[in-house]
Amino acid sequence: MTLDQLITFLWVSRLGGVRRAAQEMNISQPAVSGRIAALEQSLGLQLFERAQRGVTLTKKGVLLRDYVEKIVDLVEGIKADVVPPEAEDSLLRIGVAETIVQLWLPKFLSALYEAYPRIRVEIVVDVSVNLRQQLMERSLDLALMMGPISDHTVDNVDLPPVALTWFRPANRPEPDLRSTPVVSYNRNSRPYRDLRRQLIDRYGHSTQMFPTSSIHAGLEMVASGIGVGLFPHQFAEQLVRQGRILPFDPGWKLDDLHFTASFLGDPRSELCARAADIAVASASNYLSEKTL
Repeated sequence: MTLDQLITFLWVSRLGGVRRAAQEMNISQPAVSGRIAALEQSLGLQLFERAQRGVTLTKKGVLLRDYVEKIVDLVEGIKADVVPPEAEDSLLRIGVAETIVQLWLPKFLSALYEAYPRIRVEIVVDVSVNLRQQLMERSLDLALMMGPISDHTVDNVDLPPVALTWFRPANRPEPDLRSTPVVSYNRNSRPYRDLRRQLIDRYGHSTQMFPTSSIHAGLEMVASGIGVGLFPHQFAEQLVRQGRILPFDPGWKLDDLHFTASFLGDPRSELCARAADIAVASASNYLSEKTL
């Protein structure tokens, strides 16, 4: 019985099949099957019931899973408490919402590499609904997104909120939102849905909305006179300084955008947990600097 065999057993039990476990562990299906067979032989018992749709644990398998989960937690504790951060050389797959990319992602990556100089990082930029799916499918290790994710297997660490401000073209009078087009976040995002509902509730169905996947492109649309927009003020600072757009107050706006650093807590990764803490510190430092 080896640690590799036990960890492979845990992945198969969690994911319900050899194929998915092989994909998660980045090894071949025969290698996974071989480890499980060797573990069953060493223990002298059957751990899984095999079926066409996958595998399920036997009673002895359920008992073993409880022990293996404790072992994996101990291994993660060793990594956190004994192995120095500069020796950590894991791959960390991070999904990031565009708002964060344009705000404090560079500061976060700099701090992350300072703490873990040998890690390898892959970045995926997407809307939060897609990042959630990728995290649940285990193709991401950490998601910096509009959260939280309501699932018992996910740990959510709150990130500092981001306030929204209305902007209008500088060369236009105060707009009437009943007849002025509104430039917004991506159609598949929460701010778009919330803003659309507010506009309908307040002004009916007459207001036009122009969703965009790029916040900077949306602000350029505002500056060119296409309409008004509701975006984080940090994105608009340059255009405001240039005299192309101005903030305005129609008497209401959406609540602040709430983000989380979300990662799978079952099994728990200490690297993800510490990266989430670094994300909180980086975001807090960036936003406090912007408000000085």
